[in-house]
Amino acid sequence: MEERVIIFDTTLRDGEQSPGASMNAAEKLRLATQLEKLGVDVLEAGFPAASEGDFDAVSKIASKLKKTEVAGLARTSKADIDRAWGAVQHAAKPRIHTFLATSDIHMEYKLNMTRDQVLKTTSESVKYAKSLTDSIEFSAEDASRSDRDFLCKVFEAAIEAGATTINIPDTVGYAIPMEFADLVNYVIDHTPNINKAVVSVHCHNDLGLATANTLAALNSGARQAEVTINGIGERAGNTSLEEVVMSLHTRPNYMPFSSNIKTELIYPTSRLVSMITGIIVQPNKAIVGANAFAHEAGIHQDGVLKNPMTYEIMKPETVGLSASKLVLGKHSGRHALRSHLKEMGYDLSDEELKLVFKKFKELADKKKHVVDEDLEVIVTEGILRTAEIFELEYLHVTSGTTVIPMATVRLFINGRPVQGTGYGNGPIDAAYDCIAKLTGTESELLRFSISAITSGTDAQGEVTVRLKENGLVALGRGADPDIITASVKAYINGLNRLEYLKANPVMATT
Repeated sequence: MEERVIIFDTTLRDGEQSPGASMNAAEKLRLATQLEKLGVDVLEAGFPAASEGDFDAVSKIASKLKKTEVAGLARTSKADIDRAWGAVQHAAKPRIHTFLATSDIHMEYKLNMTRDQVLKTTSESVKYAKSLTDSIEFSAEDASRSDRDFLCKVFEAAIEAGATTINIPDTVGYAIPMEFADLVNYVIDHTPNINKAVVSVHCHNDLGLATANTLAALNSGARQAEVTINGIGERAGNTSLEEVVMSLHTRPNYMPFSSNIKTELIYPTSRLVSMITGIIVQPNKAIVGANAFAHEAGIHQDGVLKNPMTYEIMKPETVGLSASKLVLGKHSGRHALRSHLKEMGYDLSDEELKLVFKKFKELADKKKHVVDEDLEVIVTEGILRTAEIFELEYLHVTSGTTVIPMATVRLFINGRPVQGTGYGNGPIDAAYDCIAKLTGTESELLRFSISAITSGTDAQGEVTVRLKENGLVALGRGADPDIITASVKAYINGLNRLEYLKANPVMATT
């Protein structure tokens, strides 16, 4: 009989700690709704004590979701736990997730605490959290580098105080699969009251082993996997939800576990995360990368045509990829658009549909066919980013071999119109120079990349930029049939994300 693995998604918390992957409240709420449709069991909505913005976003998500358990992260302090409970208390299924480091290096250099103090703090904080709600998770930060016997004592104290889930994080991605499997076995065998709690694992990908470590842990008795969509997260990222879920789905003979994930929603969810965060999925990324189901070698193509299973261990349709798409054009009506958007997971209000339909018609006048990827851009940029500080109103550029590149830009800054002119090495450089002057920002452009959203010469261009200012790094993304306009949209989006980061610092890790 198959056992079920609890899927704990932390895209909105740990995933958001990817450099530049900040999200505003509307974006978080939209993604949380999609994650509930995907079937995640527990959604870590954020770190409420980090900022007012994070508290507000977690509160809205907790009030919105009806099936998924909503967790708020907290350090082991009464103030943090109160803040987390304040944010999740209206959830249909609330959870408080508190954490404390247990490795000698963290206790000495970060916490300045003794082992006895860590044990006492763990017990007191979990007991207090338990007085607020029944579902309590305790994480031993840097567990993979902790003394095993001490780790078991900490977990025993946490469970005795009321923890219903104990989490074993490989916080710095140091473990290898055999070692991590042995650690999970050791914790299960040497924690006397372990049968009263679910064993969870949270792996980072610094050595590229996050998914391998998670699967090894599940085979050793862990029954909750902490993951993110596309594997985003701090440094090299987290365990990828799609990799874990599809490993269970594809290899039940070795991994006899099930999950509640609706696999056909994996690819649309991956696209949504990429659209919102501006983090492009690498083409060779497992499951959701552009090349995951592409076959260029002749012998592969021949085999797939004769029998897809010769070179495809999964059907593309299983993760939500399909060759058949409804193509919309300038003659498509509002009803057809609403119906198709609903199939894509966007249930828009009449006012939102009105805005999207207007932008859809504008795009349909520029290109012959509008496909799903185009609609995702319209919804993401038209609905989820309507209340930002900087908004583009007008752009005019002059460039060529015999003129000095010049750009005239008109912006709204907090609703106030401003206009100026800039010069540069090319039209994009000139536009960026003008925008920087108008906004009074001094960001450094670390990265600039261009790609096409779809095929064809009329495809929308997608531009991603990485900006740095005062130690903060933000990704910006923009799309438009005109690549210069897309570049300006990306730059403005990045500046807005920098402003969001300034107001919403992130302070947590597990």
